[in-house]
Amino acid sequence: MAETTDWNARIIEEFRANEGRVGGQFEGAPLLLLHTTGAKSGTERVNPMMYLLENGTIHVFASKAGAPTNPDWYHNVVAHPEVTVELGGETFAATARVLAEDERARVYERQAELYPGFADYQAKTTRRIPVVALDRR
Repeated sequence: MAETTDWNARIIEEFRANEGRVGGQFEGAPLLLLHTTGAKSGTERVNPMMYLLENGTIHVFASKAGAPTNPDWYHNVVAHPEVTVELGGETFAATARVLAEDERARVYERQAELYPGFADYQAKTTRRIPVVALDRR
């Protein structure tokens, strides 16, 4: 867990220092920082993640690299859908909304076309990877 926390901290620091641009495996990829409230702890959490902007809506993917369980941030947005998003040099309030299956399938397929690693994540797990829309408030 500490290794993941350190890795996220480095990505977050680089993101903020470069108005949303980072190098390494995320170089050139659309990346945002999602601020959530812990479902159990009530503590603010910040997670870097890739997103897809489609028809003015920002979508994020609870892939957890194809792990058998959803990431903690997903449980947080289900419990507390009022979130904050850092995108480039902008920070704004949003409401997280889990997509219904028909819309989820279409959006996830588009993300997997653009970034084939997402197809690999879905293939690695038996769960349907949730897609969450972040609607500006």
